[in-house]
Amino acid sequence: MHRRIVIITAVHAPSAHFLADAHTSLCAQELPPGWDWHWLIQEDGTTDRVAPHVPDDDRITFRQGRPGGPGVARTIALAHADGPYVKVLDADDQLAPGALARDLAALEADHALGWATSRVLDLLPDGSTAGFPGDPAHGPVERGEVLEHWAAHDYRAQVHPATLFVRRELLVALGGWMALPASEDTGLLLALNSVARGWFSSEVGLFYRKWEGQVTGQAAHVDTAERAARMAVVEARARALDHFAWRYPGGTDTG
Repeated sequence: MHRRIVIITAVHAPSAHFLADAHTSLCAQELPPGWDWHWLIQEDGTTDRVAPHVPDDDRITFRQGRPGGPGVARTIALAHADGPYVKVLDADDQLAPGALARDLAALEADHALGWATSRVLDLLPDGSTAGFPGDPAHGPVERGEVLEHWAAHDYRAQVHPATLFVRRELLVALGGWMALPASEDTGLLLALNSVARGWFSSEVGLFYRKWEGQVTGQAAHVDTAERAARMAVVEARARALDHFAWRYPGGTDTG
């Protein structure tokens, strides 16, 4: 398998025009000698409105598929991941300088770690950024820490799933992203935290764009009944994984 970080991005027409900024942030990344990246952009649909915004770069592969939400699009793209690591990057977000190298260094240094996350700054419409309190300490995240924090804080995790950097084999073993209309990335984060230790970098790894069209800003995202159902299945999956005691790497439990 290539010494490659695979970037997976789900995109739909309203967010396609942000791909250029995401590409710029990728091109600014510096990786150790012998490593490269491959960007898999998967349209959640088969329109003619996304392809014109896909940057012209040999390191990019663009595909389309029937709509099913961002989790489905990312999981379909995962079939084509040709490297040992997968980094999620939403179409409207941007990586901070050095993000990929820091994620890679953390997991290459400790093969018992299954995933990494990093600090996030909101990218506001005027171009300014804003942070928020509550980040954990820089360093390892033990199994169960994210799940328990999330359950005790109105279903809000202390690390951001939009920054996930994951071992491909572990991501595949967990089935990719959850088949939910939203919170599919939170579901993956909690599943990862149930079976593997992770890493949090206190250096900013992502600029999370705030704009009118983002899915998390829509009324359906906070519908009470749907949100309760999403949170229930996300938690049930994570706790079931913990109950059955499957661990990454197999047989190791330091949490």
